[in-house]
Amino acid sequence: MEDPIDKALERAGMAAYLAYADSSNPDMMYLTEFQVNDPLVYLKKRGEGGILIVPQMEYDRALQESRCEVINRGDAGFFDDLEKHKDGLSAMASMVSRLAGDGILLSPDVPVSFAKKIETFCRTAVDEGTVSGMRSVKTLAQADNIRNVQKTTEEAMDLAISLIRGADCRDGELYLRGEPLTSDYIRNEMHCFFLRRGLAASDTIVSCGKETAIPHCIGSGVILENEPVVIDVFPCDSKSGYYSDMTRTVVRGEPDPEIEAMYSCVRDAKIHAKGMIAEGRTGKEIHEYVVNFFDENGYTSGKEGFIHSLGHGVGLAVHEGPSLSPSGGKLVEGNIVTVEPGLYYKKIGGVRLEDIGMVTKTGFDCFTDYPEDIRI
Repeated sequence: MEDPIDKALERAGMAAYLAYADSSNPDMMYLTEFQVNDPLVYLKKRGEGGILIVPQMEYDRALQESRCEVINRGDAGFFDDLEKHKDGLSAMASMVSRLAGDGILLSPDVPVSFAKKIETFCRTAVDEGTVSGMRSVKTLAQADNIRNVQKTTEEAMDLAISLIRGADCRDGELYLRGEPLTSDYIRNEMHCFFLRRGLAASDTIVSCGKETAIPHCIGSGVILENEPVVIDVFPCDSKSGYYSDMTRTVVRGEPDPEIEAMYSCVRDAKIHAKGMIAEGRTGKEIHEYVVNFFDENGYTSGKEGFIHSLGHGVGLAVHEGPSLSPSGGKLVEGNIVTVEPGLYYKKIGGVRLEDIGMVTKTGFDCFTDYPEDIRI
């Protein structure tokens, strides 16, 4: 099978593909598997493997850790170019244009300032997401990375729910060991749990009460009795760079009948949507099924109700292709997606449930294995 980057180069009439980023960029991490805080050059000529150009201080480590060929800047001619052009960005642009040959296809994330410098040395064009498309289909090893992150995510979810379950109730508020149990406390406990296991998380959602009607409100204040608590957590493995993502909604005490009815409908929507997923289905048809399912059950979507996409891809970014949304295209085997229906009403609150798994030729291999009881 022809390399997708080679195909993109042929279509664009360019000689080489260029990425310039640090490893926080998902495309760069995918292409190199090399973790680094400073931006580096990745260059791939048509019909050849990619090369990573690094400063001497990173050379030996890159040889051990990177998936591609490694050369240091000196051997790539950077310092000769620096003597001629004086400023570092121009020297780097000269270096990559000389190595590339006739024309460079730029990653969409190459900084504009660098792209403009390269344009003074050779022809350029901007790629339209070739590498992100490659990232959307996982290998078995990449899928296993996400499975492992998901296992730890479920342990952290269990920690959060156990804190809520073990708290005392006083006048409608929850207390733990004599102190108010807050969203911040639960979130920080989860983040510390992840750090001790080699994962990192940020912006974990622990919202309560009317906050839950805002899907991405991270939450603040004391956790309340008899009110919905939405916990949405999406940690990243610090070594592999892969994420997972899950959400549960719980109530300590007795949920309002409207919340309980919403919960039942959301849970059923998730079951139906997961049953529809398979290679060849489109994200659009699965999303639209859930919209119609909610409508048939009295939850019309608009400014309230089901107000976001049904799901998204997960990998080296927590949100990547493909999507289960009004614009979602065909799913293929190896896609890893979330399924996360939700209902949100300002006067009532919100409910969301989220699982993650892999698209197969005939169905959906769900990675999430965690209870869905609303009462705790």
